[in-house]
Amino acid sequence: MNHRKIVMQRDKKIALVAHDHKKRDLLEWAQFNRDLLAHHELFATGTTGATLERELDLEITRLQSGPLGGDQQVGAKIADNKIDFLIFFWDPLEPVPHDPDVRALLRMAVVWNIPIACNRASADFMISSPLMDTEYDRLVPDYEEYIARQID
Repeated sequence: MNHRKIVMQRDKKIALVAHDHKKRDLLEWAQFNRDLLAHHELFATGTTGATLERELDLEITRLQSGPLGGDQQVGAKIADNKIDFLIFFWDPLEPVPHDPDVRALLRMAVVWNIPIACNRASADFMISSPLMDTEYDRLVPDYEEYIARQID
């Protein structure tokens, strides 16, 4: 399959998502990294977005709560190249009723080759990467071939 380049600008479009048992971790991480996050465009789902906006005093585009479609909104924005980076603190030990949505969101991030941080350690490494503050050519499979394929 051929690939095409999508340029991620210097200021990234970052989605911040957290399951209920991980919201405190995400808030603490975001407070610690507030200055690094400040020049990026931030998106967040539901109560996570409200809490981050209030505690960080940063503008955050707030989407629906995850179980009410927020995870799907983030996935759609990834597919539309409106989100470059996903920080999703999810709880692998806690069952959630919208687990298929969670899996779909993670799938979209992989399909569209965007960085994903699922815990504090991976988020720390990614936010401190020199690539965070530069343009980056993200290679994405050219799905036009897939779309145009003949189905028998």
